[in-house]
Amino acid sequence: MANKVTDLRSALELLKSMPGQLVETDVEVEPMAELSGVYRHVGAGGTVQRPTQEGPAMIFNNVKGHPDAKVLIGLLASRKRVGALLDCDPKRLGFLLKDSVTNPIPPVEIPREQAKCQEVVHLATDPDFDVRKLVPAPTNTEEDAGPYITLGMCYATSPETGTSDVTIHRMCLQSKDEISIFFQPGARHIGHFFELAEAKGEPLPISISIGVDPAIEIASCFEPPTTPLGYDELQAAGAIRQQPVELVKCLTINERAIANAEYVIEGEVLPGRRIQEDINSGTGKAMPEFPGYCGSANPALPVIKVKAVTTRKNPIMQTCIGPSEEHVSMAGIPTEASILTMVEKAMPGKLQNVYCASSGGGKYIAIMQFKKSMPSDEGRQRQAALLAFSAFAELKHVFLVDEDVDPFDIKDVMWAMTTRFQADKDIIMIPGVQCHPLDPSNNPKYHPDIRATGVACKAIFDCTVPYDQKDRFERAKFMDVDPKKWCTNWNF
Repeated sequence: MANKVTDLRSALELLKSMPGQLVETDVEVEPMAELSGVYRHVGAGGTVQRPTQEGPAMIFNNVKGHPDAKVLIGLLASRKRVGALLDCDPKRLGFLLKDSVTNPIPPVEIPREQAKCQEVVHLATDPDFDVRKLVPAPTNTEEDAGPYITLGMCYATSPETGTSDVTIHRMCLQSKDEISIFFQPGARHIGHFFELAEAKGEPLPISISIGVDPAIEIASCFEPPTTPLGYDELQAAGAIRQQPVELVKCLTINERAIANAEYVIEGEVLPGRRIQEDINSGTGKAMPEFPGYCGSANPALPVIKVKAVTTRKNPIMQTCIGPSEEHVSMAGIPTEASILTMVEKAMPGKLQNVYCASSGGGKYIAIMQFKKSMPSDEGRQRQAALLAFSAFAELKHVFLVDEDVDPFDIKDVMWAMTTRFQADKDIIMIPGVQCHPLDPSNNPKYHPDIRATGVACKAIFDCTVPYDQKDRFERAKFMDVDPKKWCTNWNF
């Protein structure tokens, strides 16, 4: 059934057939902080401030100030839900993504008359044009710099090579036709495209597609070295669906957009122009980021000059809470795929699975299930952890567990750390390496020995049993039976 998912609306139809996976409300909600405040309790999960839980996706049908809009939040805030939407066992999603990168299906362009995203057109030349009124972007908290687009698929093309790329960036609506965009240095291809264009004194055409097939959202979060410069992640999304992603030419810029998106913003990133991110709020903060803290407002960000907004009829705005389980799904599953790819090349068959845990926001923590099958495998588990750091530079901690430990069950992982780990023997520290700048402990203010923000210490926690002592650590064996015989009404 999930193989029928081709866009956001078909994804929602699938969820409606799954009990407990989607809720709707007609009660009016204020998009400024209140909407996210509600969903924090309903199903955000992740590193969001407690109380929170992992729950259903939610549609708000009555958004204050936007009478014709709906807002969807939390679509991917459950690994079980992601598995259903991608037609895959949730514990095998990393393998699905790994295979999608190596078996790409390039996107195709369709005629404009077939593009659902251009059913309704709003041009910036219209006297009443205001992107803030057309796009119901919420704020996560009362301290946010402004309304943020958190799930916009940015699509742009290199002015030198002609290769295109899709990524997700932090974008704040700043005025009726201007949006600030944050490019993390060295982390995203479109940031590089902008540097090339700006060096020539030229604007970079960019489309922002909101409300798309979940396969596109997941695939867009791949990073180098798994998807190097010049690799369009829409190819991986096509491989997941086994059919190409459909693109359409934009109306006002020389770029393409995702043809069945709910919203498309067309614009240009202006050369030589910067704006203070919190120019309208003055809070000094941007928005909540995946580690669970509010990011600092950037004093000078590039500006997108909006040329048009096109939509489907009765569009559905899609958003997420920054530190939620939704970010874990989007960032963590591609990271798992990257680690699986790197380790499998070096030591085939040893790495059984990887889980980039919620407590690390999908980026900071990887739990690696490693199988030692012969004496010479001893020590190779730590080599695998080093390869994981190579596959994903922003990774901070790796937990190594044996094949009898469920990496997706944090209680089981902590059990392994308690009974198969000695801190003075099994911690391997790697100081003075590039980590992630949004971790507040990776800062010279935390300790004077930290040279620069983001240059800190990685660590391996080896919770595996020494190969020659496996018999000492054998878990109690229970009879393997099918409980459905006794519990017919329980959903296993």
